[in-house]
Amino acid sequence: MTMDVTIYHNPKCGTSRNTLELIRHAGIEPTVIEYLKTPPTREQLATMIADAGLTVREAIRESGTPYAELGLDNPELTDDQLLDAMLNDPILINRPFVITPMGTKLARPSEAVLDILPADAFKGPFVKEDGEAVLDAEGKRIV
Repeated sequence: MTMDVTIYHNPKCGTSRNTLELIRHAGIEPTVIEYLKTPPTREQLATMIADAGLTVREAIRESGTPYAELGLDNPELTDDQLLDAMLNDPILINRPFVITPMGTKLARPSEAVLDILPADAFKGPFVKEDGEAVLDAEGKRIV
């Protein structure tokens, strides 16, 4: 299947790996951007967050990051200040963001990516790394 898909990926993250494999399971080879090595620009990041229907605060990753030590839990911080922090230390960007012609999603959990991929693209079962089944034998989403 030909579809322009971009994933902002962290190969050390299980959710990100599962999301990438779900995209590939649909027969799509996405553009993979390892955002820790190649962070998005301020404009790209702000657009991804807005297009995903999130606030900047909802797009920040807390666990395994310097979130607390940087005082990013301060409710008085502006979106610009939060974006600055995310761009200065990209580990603070939650992942994976996926962009397709059908929309933009923060794919947490990984099966959230199914909302922005063609449903008829899946031709068989898919099981996440932890053994959780996501798609059945016919490629239909398991609710």
